[in-house]
Amino acid sequence: MAHLPPDAAIFSPSVARLAASTAKDWSYVDSWLASKYNGRQPPSFERNPDTLKALLALASLNEAADENRDLLARAETDALQGIRALDEGMEDGGDSSINVSAFREQILGALEESLTREGRTSLVAMATSAVHLGIALPEPAQLGQAMLDLQVRNFSLEQATARVGVLQRYTDLELARLDRLLGEVNGDGYRPPVDLPRQNLDMQRKTKAMAKQLLEMRDKVSSLARAVGVPNPTIQQLRQEEERYLELLQVKRSLDQQVNEFEGLPPDTEQARQQLDMLRRELRSITDRRDAVFENLVERETPRKGR
Repeated sequence: MAHLPPDAAIFSPSVARLAASTAKDWSYVDSWLASKYNGRQPPSFERNPDTLKALLALASLNEAADENRDLLARAETDALQGIRALDEGMEDGGDSSINVSAFREQILGALEESLTREGRTSLVAMATSAVHLGIALPEPAQLGQAMLDLQVRNFSLEQATARVGVLQRYTDLELARLDRLLGEVNGDGYRPPVDLPRQNLDMQRKTKAMAKQLLEMRDKVSSLARAVGVPNPTIQQLRQEEERYLELLQVKRSLDQQVNEFEGLPPDTEQARQQLDMLRRELRSITDRRDAVFENLVERETPRKGR
């Protein structure tokens, strides 16, 4: 390697293959752009791996769309040729027993055979959904709306089922409680006593006797009211009675205050006097002590004159 010049490049097979693949991809992209621009010069752009990747993806999608469009155009052309041949045969007075339904089946069969696996699966799913939903001429948007309505209805039914389940459980609990209550009522604890008819007769007899006594008492009250006379006071009389009552109430309060002063004295008069004298002596003793303390305080605080 020492005899090679410093700027000589080292050959690498992987690099060469990558360069050849990139050149092939750019050639494919250039030819696709030239076909789309119909001989005009495509706009200039930066040639880098990201641009190449995006253009290759776009070219692949475009070719797939072109193939689908060509298949559809070929099917439409074949169908148109068949219809024209049918019309020409009928105009020429040929055999009019050509089965139109068979021709339609052939066209539909050809279309179905030209579909991909995903397209055939989608067509079967769409047809099955239309049959179950009862749609004669289904459209994707119409099928989607029908599926959405079906989902909403399913959710509403689930909610209603849940509410019915809750109501059923509550009903079962209430039935069980009523069964227990019925068992308790039918038990021995709720059976009437044996002498219930006799108690009813006694109660009826007492009720009749009390009714008679009530009538007699009413008659007595009426006769007494007629004999004595029921007073009918006026408002002025009621006011005077109220004033006298308030005066008596005030007198009672003053007497209560006077009586409260003698509270704690014994009920015997002699003992009460002795206790009163003892309290008086105690009061005089306390008064004398107070006077002595006051005099001592005055003498101590009064300044003495010097001799």
